[in-house]
Amino acid sequence: MGLRPGRCYSSTKDRAYTRHAVRVQKRDYIGAVPGLKTRQWNMGNGIKEFDTLVNLKIKCPKQGIQIRDNALESARIIINRHLVTSIGKEDFFLKLRVYPHQILRENKQAQGAGADRVSKGMSHSYGKSVGRAARMRNGQNIFSVLIDSKDTAKAKKALLTATSRFPCEVTVEVSNDISSIGTKPKKTRDMRKAESTGAEEVKEGEEKKEDAKGAKKTDSKDAKKTDAKAPATTKGSPAGKKDDKAKAKK
Repeated sequence: MGLRPGRCYSSTKDRAYTRHAVRVQKRDYIGAVPGLKTRQWNMGNGIKEFDTLVNLKIKCPKQGIQIRDNALESARIIINRHLVTSIGKEDFFLKLRVYPHQILRENKQAQGAGADRVSKGMSHSYGKSVGRAARMRNGQNIFSVLIDSKDTAKAKKALLTATSRFPCEVTVEVSNDISSIGTKPKKTRDMRKAESTGAEEVKEGEEKKEDAKGAKKTDSKDAKKTDAKAPATTKGSPAGKKDDKAKAKK
């Protein structure tokens, strides 16, 4: 059987099922967690400074909604591809703002008329885990894009291309609050290495300057000492004239 539609798992009426303990086995209520289909959360250029933020928001005023990880991955791929082709991979930063913590469970049964049940027993069986989803509330951000102000229209168009991937309505919001996107990815190893070498060179230059200043100070002190040791009187000075007069009287 193929993948069931997203509307089968979009409701949030059931209690959250997320308790998976690795260290404390007594609290491990979930036997096996399905593999995560969402592969990446940060895309584009995370080092460049941008001035405009475009958010893709959930619009479900009545209640929250669940979005599966495969829907998030599909939306991420199409948005990223559209931004790369229209803006360029170095002129934007795309971030997925949610994580699929919710574990979906299902009591599988055979489909079709006259088919026997796959499992026998209780009519409201607890089921087993079949996938992952992210629980979201009204107005929550799904994706955020950092761009320059001149590319705002292109970013809005790219975000709206993923509308068909979600089981609910979505809206686009433009703002200048860059800090609301949260943390950006850290710099690469090569960039950190280049910065460290540059800082070391600056430190060496400062140390050389300080050594040169110290050498100049010591030279000036030595010159002052030699001047102080030199005789205070000379022939042309008034003290020298007095000594000459005294010698003449004698």
